[in-house]
Amino acid sequence: MSEQHHLTFNTHGRGAVEITDDIAATVRSSALAVGVAHVFVRHTSCGLAITENADGSVRHDLETLMQRWAPDGDPDYHHDLEGDDDMAAHARSLLTGTSVTVPFADGRLQIGTWQGIYLFEHRTHGHRREIVVTLLG
Repeated sequence: MSEQHHLTFNTHGRGAVEITDDIAATVRSSALAVGVAHVFVRHTSCGLAITENADGSVRHDLETLMQRWAPDGDPDYHHDLEGDDDMAAHARSLLTGTSVTVPFADGRLQIGTWQGIYLFEHRTHGHRREIVVTLLG
């Protein structure tokens, strides 16, 4: 059996938005007892990741690393149609990825105590982001 749900999130520019509760609510509302939730973002300039949700400095440090690995406005970039953050955002989406898969059982995500699911906005301005959650069980 499977189900598919579409969620929308408004971001406020570069940074991480925790979406764990939204994904957990989708799983809770499902008729499926055991399975996996595949979470996919439908964009090329943001990403998804599972990381620590207890200490916000982790997400700050991840952003610091992404600035090093994919800096805005690098003169070697050719793709800059939408500004200095354009190519950097695409590169950062490769670093975070466009999907995560999480097992669930009895209406609960089976993530660890300090884990959270995050939507990482890689553009400097906010955007409306669409996520597809496919539940397989």
